Amino acid sequence: MLVIGNGAREHAIVWKLAQSSKVTKIFSAPGNGGIEQLAQCIDIQVTDIDNLLYFALKENIELTVVGPECALVEGIVDKFREKGLKIFGPCKKGAMLEGSKRYSKEFMTKYEIPTARYASYNKLGDALEGLKEFTFPLVVKADGLASGKGVVICNNREEACDAIKSMITDRKFGEAGREIIIEEFLQGIEASLMCLVDGNKIIPLESARDYKRLLDNDDGPNTGGMGCVSPNKILDLKLMSEIKIEILDKVLKGLQNEKLDFKGILFIGLMITANGARVLEFNVRFGDPETEVVLPRLESDIVDIFLKTIDGTICQEELRWSPKSCVCTVLASEGYPEAYEKGRDISGLEGVDRDILVFHAGTKKENCIRTNGGRVLAVAALADEIDHGRKKIYENINKIHFQGIQYRKDIGI
Repeated sequence: MLVIGNGAREHAIVWKLAQSSKVTKIFSAPGNGGIEQLAQCIDIQVTDIDNLLYFALKENIELTVVGPECALVEGIVDKFREKGLKIFGPCKKGAMLEGSKRYSKEFMTKYEIPTARYASYNKLGDALEGLKEFTFPLVVKADGLASGKGVVICNNREEACDAIKSMITDRKFGEAGREIIIEEFLQGIEASLMCLVDGNKIIPLESARDYKRLLDNDDGPNTGGMGCVSPNKILDLKLMSEIKIEILDKVLKGLQNEKLDFKGILFIGLMITANGARVLEFNVRFGDPETEVVLPRLESDIVDIFLKTIDGTICQEELRWSPKSCVCTVLASEGYPEAYEKGRDISGLEGVDRDILVFHAGTKKENCIRTNGGRVLAVAALADEIDHGRKKIYENINKIHFQGIQYRKDIGI
């Protein structure tokens, strides 16, 4: 088995693969300080597709699982499949549902999938003029991949102008901001719904709720995610029935009509408004930190799930879930989501309780485990109730230390 990526999401995937009796050896490229306790880490970067392909062929890898979106958008699935290799993820064209906000919004519009009103721009003057068509607050998004950070909620014209200029003119997010989306702000409760797509069916996994903002009470800038809980209780049976009709069935129809060879995860970011569920965005891979709370609840063999999704034979009945809840809090570096320092020693990991799951996000093992990213660790716990889980997590977070540690204290409330 080969798992591509180096974050907490990939650590959770490796951890779940290691529980399967069908797995004898796991490689991870490039992996991190936590993953290497379960897998052999290979020094190949996630977008070095040619060397990843060479390695998979040389080692006769039976299944590759792609964690990060950048490799999918660059077409890793197409190249692996051309060589007859099994790989879990969408084709390059399908990955554009995440690779381009404009493309995904056009897809939603075409197939009448409920979403926020929007307009796209690639010139500064046009975008500034376009603000007149929206009321505040509104949302400005970089069109391309920006590691979960290319979304700015603007409360007034000054903030919107600054956000637009930072993306189009200053290239804060590089080429991802060459084109932008201005979108109406949707009020409600966010929900994360990861779905298996095998070309014939779209099957939801257990639900989750991501906490995107940096600070307690949903204050501060957007991040890649500062914590998560599963299940998300707002997604009850009635609402899920509506989502199936209004969103999932239409998404599947669109994938089939557009002939998108999609064999993997479609992660649908939802806003539950007073008028029903609306799609905020599509992602084409496991979410992070959603994976860290959903996979611990999965009782089925994940290898079977991956292979049957690729073969087009997966069915809902094969997914078995723990009735327990799972809570996860992310420990981040000082300065994240902006500039931050790496290389700070992490202590206390050996002292956490045995039933606490610590997934490494941005770490590196040298003489000891050190920080190597903005989001450093994801600390998760299964419990009968979310309140019990969050209590266990925060008791154990107090045992973990690194200089500049920051985290939210309201995950699960």
